[in-house]
Parts: sequence; C-alpha cells; structure tokens
Amino acid sequence: MEKKVIFATSNEGKMKEVQSILEDLGMEVLSMKEAGLQVDVVEDGTTFEENAVIKATEIQKMCGEIVLADDSGLEIDYLNKEPGIYSARYMGEDTSYAIKNQNLIDRLEGVEDEKRTARFVCAIAAAFPDGTVEVTRGTIEGRIGYEEKGSNGFGYDPIFYVPEYGCTTAELSLEQKNEASHRGKALRLMKEIIKTKSC
Repeated sequence: MEKKVIFATSNEGKMKEVQSILEDLGMEVLSMKEAGLQVDVVEDGTTFEENAVIKATEIQKMCGEIVLADDSGLEIDYLNKEPGIYSARYMGEDTSYAIKNQNLIDRLEGVEDEKRTARFVCAIAAAFPDGTVEVTRGTIEGRIGYEEKGSNGFGYDPIFYVPEYGCTTAELSLEQKNEASHRGKALRLMKEIIKTKSC
C-alpha cells in the first residue's frame, strides 16, 4: 500500500507548491480536503514552530498517517515584525489580501528602501505515526514594495520584492518560487527527513 502524506491546508495555491516539491517522494501527497478531513485546529502557539506542531500532531491523531503542517508569515522589520504569526488573521480572516497588502504599503509610506526589509518565514512540522515530531524552518529575505505586482503568488506575494530576482515573489515562476521561497526551503529539508525515516 502506498504511503500517504497529508498536508494540513485547504489553500490550493499552497498545495500546488507542496505537491510539486514532494512529487518525487514516492508517496501520495494529499490536502486535508482530499483526505476527507474537516477540522479546524486552534493555533495558539507564540511562534511559527509551535503553531505548526500543534496542527500536525492534532491531525495526525485523527488519521494515523504522516501529517505535515506549516505555519508561515511575513515579518516586516520596520513594523516590529508584524504581521508575524498573525499574518493569516491580520485585519481579520475574511479581509482580502488586496486590502491587507495596501494597508501594509500605506503603513510604510515615506519609509526608504533600506528600512523596508522583511522576510517570509515558514516552519514545517511533521507528525509521524510513531509519535515523533520533526520541525524545519526556511526563510527568504526581501523588501516590501510600493505597489502590488504579479499574479503568480497568493497572500502577501505581490508586495514582497526579492532584490536578487529583481521582482516580487508573485512575479516568479512556480519553479523559481519553489527554489527560493521560505516554504520551498523548509519543505526540501523536511523531504530529506521523511526519506530517512521511511526507509
């Protein structure tokens, strides 16, 4: 029977990234919806790592498979690392990212380039059937742009400018983004751990 990995998300954009990075794992990679799981885990940790572990272990207990969960967000240095772990809930969960992005751009009005530094952070936790939990972390450094650009990403991607690529993460191709992104880095580290534990 083929081993399964369930990735705790209902975000289709995120799921595309995850499946393309994990496709050579030799396991079926499913979203919660595809696995028939409907659950809302309260993430009340104080760090990205804590939230990812809470989510992964909670869902692992329900399904018995390997469960991966991530918690990721945007830290803007000038705004005391806001929105941070509250990135998804910033300005309310139902607020569109166009409004959230504009709000952050407005809050940085008049702030010069070198002070607009920011990073995406992603912590990924894997809860295994034997009760062990592993955590990896990836980051990508950049700056907050002056307007939204690009349509390839989701969330805060259109305002996150990466100097080494000369564009926002929403203007990168899926391949480039998986190579450079915080989630791509954390996932590749996790992929190696899963391979080691599954042999």
